[in-house]
Amino acid sequence: MVFATGNSGKLREASEILGKGFELVTPAQMGILEDIPETGNTLRANSQQKADYIWQHCHYDCFADDTGLEVDALGGAPGVHTARYAGDGKDFDRNMDKLLDELARKEMEASLMSSMGIAPKKNLRKARFRSVVTLILNGERHFFNGILEGRIARSKSGRGGFGYDPVFIADEYPDVTLAEVTEDQKNSISHRGKALRAMADFLNSGEGTAEIREDA
Repeated sequence: MVFATGNSGKLREASEILGKGFELVTPAQMGILEDIPETGNTLRANSQQKADYIWQHCHYDCFADDTGLEVDALGGAPGVHTARYAGDGKDFDRNMDKLLDELARKEMEASLMSSMGIAPKKNLRKARFRSVVTLILNGERHFFNGILEGRIARSKSGRGGFGYDPVFIADEYPDVTLAEVTEDQKNSISHRGKALRAMADFLNSGEGTAEIREDA
C-alpha cells in the first residue's frame, strides 16, 4: 500500500500499527516526487485530496492522513494550517515558538482581565490533535478518525516524536510531553494511531468503523 507521506516518523508509526501483514511504500518509491497538493479547508478534504492524488497517479491501494492541532483558546487554530502555522516550509520549531508565544499572550490578557475583576476563560492551554485518514481500497474511499485530548506545555521538552510532540501533553500522560514517552506509549494513545488502528481493523476483518464509503 502507498502511504502518502514523506515523513519518516509517520511512516514508522503506521508500519508499527498496521503490522507485518502490510508493506508500506512512499510516493517517492512510486516515482511521485512532486509535492502533493493540500488546498482543502478541512482535515478531511486535505486527507482525501492526497489519497486521490496517489490513486490517480498510480492506481495502487493507498491512504493518506491529515492531522491538525486544535487549541481552544485560539479558536481551534492552528487547525488545518498546523504544518505551516509560522509560514511556508513546515518548520515545526518555528510553529511551536509561535504557538507558545500566542498562548503566553493569552495568559497575560487573562491575568489583566482577572485584575480588573473580569473572569477570564479557563483552561487556556486545553488542546487536542485530530486526525482523518482516507483509505482508497479497490477504488473506494473509506474514512477513519482519531482524537487525542490534552494541553499545551509552557515550553518544549523531550527529543522523541515529531511535529508538535515537544509541547503537547496528553491527558493519559499528564507529567510529560509526547516527545518524552516511548513510541509504544505514544502509538497506544495517539490520534493518528487511533485512526490507523480503525483502518487496520477494517482491512483485517472488513468489520471496522469506516465513516463513509464512496467511489474514488
